[in-house]
Amino acid sequence: MNKLEETFSTLKKQNRKAFMPFITAGFPNIQKTEMLIYALKDFGANIIELGIPYSDPLADGPVIQSANQIALDKGITIKDIFNCIEKVREKTKIPIVLLVYYNSILAYGIEKFLSACTSAEVHGLVVPDLPLEERDELLPYCIKNDIALIPLVSPTSIGRTKNIISQSQGFVYCVSSLGVTGSRKNFSKNTEDFLKYVREQTSLPLALGFGISSKEDVHRFKPYVDGIIVGSALIKKIDESNGNIDEIGNFVRSLDIAL
Repeated sequence: MNKLEETFSTLKKQNRKAFMPFITAGFPNIQKTEMLIYALKDFGANIIELGIPYSDPLADGPVIQSANQIALDKGITIKDIFNCIEKVREKTKIPIVLLVYYNSILAYGIEKFLSACTSAEVHGLVVPDLPLEERDELLPYCIKNDIALIPLVSPTSIGRTKNIISQSQGFVYCVSSLGVTGSRKNFSKNTEDFLKYVREQTSLPLALGFGISSKEDVHRFKPYVDGIIVGSALIKKIDESNGNIDEIGNFVRSLDIAL
């Protein structure tokens, strides 16, 4: 069993759901990234999703786009990020998933990138711009290195969901609605139906992301999934507080996300 699936299985036995915060590596700086990982674990995170900055993050809204650009402007590199994770591993073994655009993997070198993931004990990859039809370029390397290639499914995936999920490990990343990341005032009334549909297609854990920003969002959707991903709202709080750990902790607690 993949480490991510093992984490979800343990939580399920405890009648709990996974809290999966997303942060952008190198924002506001790489030292703060390391501190945020420790702090988020202390605040109850079960899995950390760490975004590798990219100049054209097509799946991300303005908040995460800005965080990406700030990190890139400061000269963050993939090597810096792996060094940071290896340093983190001296203190915690919390599962880490990387959100990375495929061009970054290609530029780094597929085998070199997956080898670095193994060395840093990265447990999964979310690659938003890797279509199903090109997945076989990356999947064999993930299998070889025991790293989960995590599928993304959205309400527009109906009809293709079963194929998208096939040969996957870790969990299924369910996109809450159409569009890019970012807080939402309203979710589709059909979101629950979409989650029920995905549940019928797989035994893998389901995690919901894109737009979760309040206690009300968490309470609405947690009966339908195994984990909740909070990204843009957290990045916004990091920015507004200039990375103040106490303020970030207060925000996390306000979500009532002790799932």
